[in-house]
Amino acid sequence: MSKPIVNLADLELRDTSKGSRYAARAGRIGGVIGMQQLGAQYIVVPAGKAAYPLHSHRNNEEIFVILEGSGSYRRGDESWPVGAGDVIAAVAGDASTAHQLTNTGTGDLRYFAISTRNDPDICEYPDSGKFMVASGIPAGGGMVDAQFVLRGREKPLLDYWDGEDIGEEE
Repeated sequence: MSKPIVNLADLELRDTSKGSRYAARAGRIGGVIGMQQLGAQYIVVPAGKAAYPLHSHRNNEEIFVILEGSGSYRRGDESWPVGAGDVIAAVAGDASTAHQLTNTGTGDLRYFAISTRNDPDICEYPDSGKFMVASGIPAGGGMVDAQFVLRGREKPLLDYWDGEDIGEEE
């Protein structure tokens, strides 16, 4: 069994970036301290960036606790300014619940992202029309580390029987 305590200074932070809009350093907390049903990450986003695209989760809720810095929280078509001490809800649902935190300040935006760990999960990305389905998400890991991950777009849709050996047509 793992030690139920970790200091933020001891977390292994993974750097990610994509283009000029996305960058973050993130460290998993939940799995490190032995959580099974609750996920947690410590996320550091540099000025002018977002960690992730606008997205919703069909099967998991998240809560964000802003520790330092300032930003903008977008949910659906609305946005709110956020800063240190703010606690933000991201409920499970369709594209109308899609959410994103963007650093609008001059220093780092630091926050905790805490979530349920319901498996499987489906994410929708309304700005790009994508979806992601993940199952077998490992304890201490995220959707991209799942045993089964499918990313795609709704169009073109395949027929249910596409590619199946259905024998001869009747």
